[in-house]
Amino acid sequence: MTDLAPWLVVGLGNPGPEYARHRHNVGFMVADLLAQRAGLRFGRHRRVVADVAEGRLRVGGPRLVLMKPLTYMNLSGGPVAGLAQFYKVPREQVIAVHDELDIPWTQLRLKQGGGEGGHNGLRSMSSSLGGKDYLRVRFGVGRPPGRQNPADFVLSDFSAVERKELDYFVDRAADAVEMIIDQGLEQAQNRYHAD
Repeated sequence: MTDLAPWLVVGLGNPGPEYARHRHNVGFMVADLLAQRAGLRFGRHRRVVADVAEGRLRVGGPRLVLMKPLTYMNLSGGPVAGLAQFYKVPREQVIAVHDELDIPWTQLRLKQGGGEGGHNGLRSMSSSLGGKDYLRVRFGVGRPPGRQNPADFVLSDFSAVERKELDYFVDRAADAVEMIIDQGLEQAQNRYHAD
């Protein structure tokens, strides 16, 4: 880890109000909450197609760059790589926050590296960053019911039952991001994988 380089937290999602509450946009939701907690404001970056907020988690805390790529999900790697290069962030200080079909609703899983599990945002990031060894906060959305197409499922709103719990789990995912930055991946995994 490089003390001088900031952490780059990438909330994955699709731009536009029509996508705002979709399962695929939990990364944007978590990024928005982290910005709110730190008193940061998103604005368009001058070099990459993304909304970006810069600052610190808290006074005296580590430097932080929050980003929401404004390309669609399957093209998000370009802006991520551009911003990582702009801020000289090593891959091991990049945290992607994303929806995960293979994890049950209400569960979080944290890891470094590994496969993309068919997630187009991660595939694009791995390709553009030139490796897979960035960190991931995987927000479980569960499998679609019945024979529903997984792509249609993630591009739909949370159910009424899920919406009642959504804010709580977005809050937990934001806590997990902060814990990774403050205490490292292993400590965060011990805390969040116990549930």
